[in-house]
Amino acid sequence: MANSKYEYTKQFELDDRLLPQTWLVIRVDGNSFSRLTSEHEFSKPNDERALRLMNRCAQAVMEALGDDVVCAFGHSDEFSFVVPPRSNLLRRRAAKLSTQIVSLFAASFVFHWSELMGAALVLRYAPSFDARVVQYPNVAVLRDYLSWRQADCHINNLYNTAFWALVQRGGRSPSDAEADLRGTLAADKNELLFSRFGINYNNEPAIFRKGSLLIRESFSVPIVDTRTNEPAVRQRRRVVAVHVDIIGDEFWSANPDVLASNHR
Repeated sequence: MANSKYEYTKQFELDDRLLPQTWLVIRVDGNSFSRLTSEHEFSKPNDERALRLMNRCAQAVMEALGDDVVCAFGHSDEFSFVVPPRSNLLRRRAAKLSTQIVSLFAASFVFHWSELMGAALVLRYAPSFDARVVQYPNVAVLRDYLSWRQADCHINNLYNTAFWALVQRGGRSPSDAEADLRGTLAADKNELLFSRFGINYNNEPAIFRKGSLLIRESFSVPIVDTRTNEPAVRQRRRVVAVHVDIIGDEFWSANPDVLASNHR
């Protein structure tokens, strides 16, 4: 519409650029995923195939956007993508950041469905996700955000593990199981799982208890130096998922480069 009489309509677009030199988190959440898990008969309390599908979608986002996304944390039907302060991705426009990431994530969910869920399980309708962008002023607050999401993963998964044990193995109805767990603490749920069902919650797969942190890992590739025709090694990077505690300091101390805001 350049140089046309209609170009004035561009004035109605609001400037949604985010503050420079801040950490950005774009969190993607599934819409009505309880319906999707029910209609596609996901395993309860966790369907590992579906979690790995979510990880594959997050991997696709990180591969597409390169070092402008330094890591991503996800559990259940959500994933949070971390953009460092140095990044000027999409000119830091909130609408463009959220829509590009959520659209790529949703498209990847459909694209990789049969690969991770199995060809026999047909996707019956198009799933949808929403996204939001939040700014954080420093690494300390960003880490608190990531800790919050992992704590949420633990709380929800412990409840769901106890709930479905009562329903599937204890013969309780969903409403009865909900009543049984109302007001219980984490210690109560752990005791219920162990004493009634022989389940040691700490032995449950880490992907269920701790969620998935996607980071970039360096690895060596053998090559032949074209100048000397001698064997050599080239460093590459790939996106990998780890299932570790990110609330404490141990992981971050061992991997300081993950949140090094100036690396490329």
